[in-house]
Amino acid sequence: MAGEISNCRPWSSGHFYFTLKDERCQLRAVMFRTEARTLTFRPAEGMRVVARGRLAVYDVKGEYQLVCDTLTPDGPGARHAAFEALKQRLRAEGLFDTSRKRPLPILPRRIGVVTSLDGAAVRDVLRILTSRHPGVRLVVRAARVQGAGAAEDLVRALDAIVRVPELDVIILGRGGGSAEDLWAFNDEGLARAIARCPVPVIAAVGHEVDFTIADFVADVRAATPSNAAEIVVDRLDNFCARIDRAERRLGAMMRLAGARRRQRLDRLRATLDRWPARVALRGRDQDQLRLRAGHALQRALTRAAQRLELAERRLERRNVRRVVADLRAQLTAADHRLRAIMAARRMTAVSRTAALGARLDALSPLAVLARGYAVCWDDTRTRIIRAADSVRPGDRVHVTLAEGELNCTVEERSIEDLAIE
Repeated sequence: MAGEISNCRPWSSGHFYFTLKDERCQLRAVMFRTEARTLTFRPAEGMRVVARGRLAVYDVKGEYQLVCDTLTPDGPGARHAAFEALKQRLRAEGLFDTSRKRPLPILPRRIGVVTSLDGAAVRDVLRILTSRHPGVRLVVRAARVQGAGAAEDLVRALDAIVRVPELDVIILGRGGGSAEDLWAFNDEGLARAIARCPVPVIAAVGHEVDFTIADFVADVRAATPSNAAEIVVDRLDNFCARIDRAERRLGAMMRLAGARRRQRLDRLRATLDRWPARVALRGRDQDQLRLRAGHALQRALTRAAQRLELAERRLERRNVRRVVADLRAQLTAADHRLRAIMAARRMTAVSRTAALGARLDALSPLAVLARGYAVCWDDTRTRIIRAADSVRPGDRVHVTLAEGELNCTVEERSIEDLAIE
């Protein structure tokens, strides 16, 4: 049976469970660990395959399922091919470029949420945001997230919510589901609606293993809707923690500076207290000593005033607003560096995937046919002919080439061994 793989979920036991479907129907299928070990490729969502096996009944649910003995690739499925074509076109237009990704606001005042009101995702997002940031204002715009017309409804919801004043960031997403359930987020119109949003958009669609076009276009991708809420609030928590640490350090420095100034003032007072005793012990010209003492006192007070003024200027340079501004600049620079590192790692992963794909193509049986070899089948296409004595003159055979197939009739056979010079 030939069809397109859907809902492919490999289990830790080594079994592969998936749905095999075509334009008219679909059938659940399973490939157990023993047969799965012989595969030369990894089944993936949207891949078109040819499956051979036996039909059985899954007793737990009373459903028919195909127990596969062999599985061979038959090119990409129509849905997967459409997904890849749209992905390549949008990438060529620059909608996936890192340069157009906007950073999330440090202190969001109003957060927009576009999702279905019937799912658990909206409840998880609201619970996390309200518990970790009680002062935030939330705007929720309901939209359908699966089925016919869901993509258009999501576009309308995005266009409506961006008109809300003082909106800082938008969370767009839904909970987990099959590839068909998440297909609305692969719509080109929705991708362009995300790209033209005037505020940053966080895409939180399905689970961590699910990727949609919306994830590539959005400014930030979250693994789940709950993770999206944590990303928004986490930035506020970190910022508040840095302010608290800066405040504590500044208070300690101010207390230390004050203690040092008091010690210097005490020493100055002790010095002044010793002057009358020195005058009495010397017994010299009281007027001259008094004048010298007055001058010394004036110089000491002048120096103390200068030191006090210098200390005030130093404290002014340690103004809380200036420290907070410096911390904000450091935080922004660290965020840019982190995004650059993430982009570099993603490019490395893409290059590695391309290299593995090239190696896989080199091992494909189709590559052997492309070098000039052919496969000869019997008339029923159930047996490969390996020896000339297995057919007789007049038999019909089918010859599979790299491009196309030949239907032939055996006129003569030669059973002698072929010597290769």
